Amino acid sequence: MGIKSSYYSHITNRTVWEQAGNFASSEILVLLGQNGCGKTTFIRMLAGLLNPDDIKEGEEIPKLNVSYKPQTISAKFEGTVKDLFLMKIRDAFMHPQFQTDVTKPMLIDQIADHEVQTLSGGELQRVALVLALGKPADIYLIDEPSAYLDVEQRVVAARVMKRFILHAKKTAFIVEHDFIMATYLADRVIVYDGKPGIHCVASAPMSLLEGMNKFLAQLEITFRRDPTNYRPRINKAESVKDREQKQAGSYFVMEE
Repeated sequence: MGIKSSYYSHITNRTVWEQAGNFASSEILVLLGQNGCGKTTFIRMLAGLLNPDDIKEGEEIPKLNVSYKPQTISAKFEGTVKDLFLMKIRDAFMHPQFQTDVTKPMLIDQIADHEVQTLSGGELQRVALVLALGKPADIYLIDEPSAYLDVEQRVVAARVMKRFILHAKKTAFIVEHDFIMATYLADRVIVYDGKPGIHCVASAPMSLLEGMNKFLAQLEITFRRDPTNYRPRINKAESVKDREQKQAGSYFVMEE
């Protein structure tokens, strides 16, 4: 499926152009860019919560069957975590496969009987992710899934989302600032470039290697993959590795 848009937001006084692109089933697209570039605004547009101000007369934004996890999570529900799931995503929550692939790895059993309004930030994030994945949809829009999660929880959450999107044959657009989590999640990336808060351009989806190189070049930072654990590691500024990679234009090196 293809997607193309441009919009001007009077609320944020920001212009963002989206280059034409496409997406497919069983694919995760990660949105990369500095704060204020319009990533969350774009996600909210896909969710149907915002309209572009410069939409032409007679032009309509396609109605998408989406599930949306917002950047900011609030605990308004009065009742337990289990009560919330039974109300919002009963079918998924009761399904053995969803329990195995999503609920149990996210350690929901440990907090199922806790009142939602007493949960910590990390617990709320886990609940919000399960809620988002439990809603039947074609496109999953997930804004900053790593927020409030510790390192181990981020790894688990990334694995859960990756496996779910792959097996369910759905598509996900994810905004993520944790670089390691982003590199693990992304099949392709969309890179935002420009002046944050003023004028930005979002690229068409590109490969992980190309997209990470483009994004890191903006930040003037180089990464390499650690030969022992294969995790991306930042090079010390002006180190031999840093200078070699910048000279070669290889800001992100995926060494085997």
